[in-house]
Amino acid sequence: MQFKTMSVHSGQRIDPQTGALTTPLYQSSTFSYVTAQAGKDRFAGQSAGFIYSRFGNPTTAELEQKLAVLEGADEALVVASGMAAVSAIMYALADSGDEVAYIGPLYGGTDAFLKQTFSRAGIKVSAYESDHDLLANIRPATKVILFETLTNPTLKVVDPRLVVEAARKVGAITVCDNTFLTPYLLRPLALGIDIVMHSGTKYLGGHGDIIAGVVAGSHALMKSIRTVALKHIGSPIGPQEAYLLQRGVKTLPLRMDAHQHNAQKVAEFLAAHTAVKRVIYPGLASHPGHDALGAFASGFGGVVSIELAGGFERCAALLDNLQLFVQAVSLGDLESLACHPASTTHAAMDEVTRLAAGVTDDLIRFSIGVEDAGDLIADLATALTRLSPAATTS
Repeated sequence: MQFKTMSVHSGQRIDPQTGALTTPLYQSSTFSYVTAQAGKDRFAGQSAGFIYSRFGNPTTAELEQKLAVLEGADEALVVASGMAAVSAIMYALADSGDEVAYIGPLYGGTDAFLKQTFSRAGIKVSAYESDHDLLANIRPATKVILFETLTNPTLKVVDPRLVVEAARKVGAITVCDNTFLTPYLLRPLALGIDIVMHSGTKYLGGHGDIIAGVVAGSHALMKSIRTVALKHIGSPIGPQEAYLLQRGVKTLPLRMDAHQHNAQKVAEFLAAHTAVKRVIYPGLASHPGHDALGAFASGFGGVVSIELAGGFERCAALLDNLQLFVQAVSLGDLESLACHPASTTHAAMDEVTRLAAGVTDDLIRFSIGVEDAGDLIADLATALTRLSPAATTS
């Protein structure tokens, strides 16, 4: 089946008791195993069945089956948030004394977790500037490599194929945060990546009404990640969120087509505007990663970043004059969102690292929604016109 068909039909069954087409919401914390022997067998892992919703839930299980099919994975796991996914992966795959490498910049929350919390477990965290830097300089002690296909918020393209090549030199496990592209535009596991993860809050959910994380990969790796996530850290997704996430995934390809269409139009408009210092969108031929991304992915995503000369004050002036774009963090909602990463999503990073990663005070990130592209462009045009003449001089 093609992706659009799989997004609707995979992991879904007609309820045998009622004939319900939509997966029922099993709002139960615990499940009866009827007999003592059955309970013993389930807890020993010798028989299938649900025990306790922290370990598994029927609504969640069907969602995980759908996501595994879409990712081309042996299995998938859904957890309470994208950060819960990152935490479980890292704690499951690395031990004290190991080295974890990442290609920066990362989402600010991930960066802070690695440096301020994860490193306290006696694990060395090393940063690389690019996939080529990693390939040339990866250290033999590296156990895990974490990267984003499109870095947040600078939209630098990282080629999974180069990451796999680097990992094979030292036998490292590769982890790809594919939140910005989704499995509709890229399936990293097909390129040799070991583990793929998402903030399901974003495009997979798509409606701005849940917090969720997704992890997918081989049975061998997922076994330990599932144990750490659900039994040790205790970060399961709730059945209500699982129900909504499954609903969102069904329309993922339709929404991503709309996000991309609008992002391209908005990026082209901004690139031609004299008040904008720089537009960062991989769908533009001027983007240094345009050709590379086009070679391994089927689209460029729905996030556009720009730079305005003048720092926070000028960025704030533009943001405060927008009417359709909502000032909020996150991305992937139906509505268009805008934020100033240096003072919001990446505020936890130390200034030296943040500036070196390109997250400057001049940077604004737009999550382009599914509204009419002409209306979004008109909103941006009005806001840019209202900037003072002095501020537009660079």
